[in-house]
Amino acid sequence: MTAAAFSRFAPALPLRSFAPRDWRWAALFGLFLAILAIGVVEGQVSRGNRGITPINSSGDFLASGIAVDVTGDNADDAREKGWREAQRKGWAQLYRKLNGSEGPALTDSVLDGIVTAIVVEQEQIGPRRYVARLGVQFDRVRAGQILGVSGRTLRSPPLLVIPVYSIDGIPQVFEQRSAWQRAWAEYNIGQSAIDYVRTAGTGADTMLLNAGQTGRRGRVWWRVILDQYGAADVLIPIARVEYSYPGGPIKGYFTARFGPDNKLIGSFTMTGPSPAALPDMMEKAVARMDGLYTTALAEGVLRTDTYLVLEKPVEKEDLPEEVATDADALPSETDASVPTATSAGVQSFTVQYSSPDVDSVTATERAVAGVAGVQSASTTSLALGGTSVMRVTFRGDLAALRAALAARGFGVQEGGGQLRISR
Repeated sequence: MTAAAFSRFAPALPLRSFAPRDWRWAALFGLFLAILAIGVVEGQVSRGNRGITPINSSGDFLASGIAVDVTGDNADDAREKGWREAQRKGWAQLYRKLNGSEGPALTDSVLDGIVTAIVVEQEQIGPRRYVARLGVQFDRVRAGQILGVSGRTLRSPPLLVIPVYSIDGIPQVFEQRSAWQRAWAEYNIGQSAIDYVRTAGTGADTMLLNAGQTGRRGRVWWRVILDQYGAADVLIPIARVEYSYPGGPIKGYFTARFGPDNKLIGSFTMTGPSPAALPDMMEKAVARMDGLYTTALAEGVLRTDTYLVLEKPVEKEDLPEEVATDADALPSETDASVPTATSAGVQSFTVQYSSPDVDSVTATERAVAGVAGVQSASTTSLALGGTSVMRVTFRGDLAALRAALAARGFGVQEGGGQLRISR
């Protein structure tokens, strides 16, 4: 068959006739890949099953691990009696811990006035019986007067916590929930000398605070991240757990590190009889880790990096001419007849407030955010039915923030470098 005859049966298909169609398919495929990439990034940021909201950030005293087993007329009556008994046992435990002796027995009405929250660690409720392990939180100021303990405590600068947990040799932070993250979220940091800044691990936390960030040394990006969370430096507690065999003993390796340079503070190991002991191991490990950081603070090791917090004042010659002229018109510090006011920059402060329900949290955040000079106000420790804690970024010092809150109708109390507000 000749080529001419073959052409009668096979239609001519020029190569260039596919070009427009191929281009359209390529464009559609590229659009599909772009949508897929956006979905992956959005899922990485917005997935809500990995974060754990920190609790117990207030400076109140906490008595934990209180066992109660009571009966009542009904379930509610048994639970109320159990909480009453927990308050009495918690007070006795706290007094022995701080004073080493048995304290005065307080009536239920007095305990109601100094208890700020009941923390349910574990509970079983029957028709007429209540069995639980509880924690009782006492107001530091009111309880401190009876205990003979000052309400003021020396605290470190705010330090951001990035809890790194090694899973099968792969370090993770907030990629998925872990016992290490939960232990840090549930630890009572209010009684520590370290001002921990803990995050919930949701939203942008998963992108900004990861194991890779802990290995970076560049101060510029660290400064950007720390400014987002109102922190002055970073703490990197690391946990790695090894399993001997399914259901067998476990061993944990813990390391306390500090700063962008990943400076070693200390390390220790712990063991457990089975994987069921992991939560208890993590809880005790966080307490030991806090002891390492507290000791380092007392020894002057936890020194804030000067490249992360800029404290150099603005010189007069660096000011614009009109600002410098206005500055000359201000009263001098040596003129004792005229009161002077020091202009402070933007700072972060801890503010405690009562949060009986979710609506009260939202309302308080909005009210504080509307105060003159407040840059941001967000809850860092949520305790529904008790005392929650918010971090307030304010242009001015603590005294100015207290005056601004009082001007908006808040009742304000100051203690330990913190504020407590009420309506």
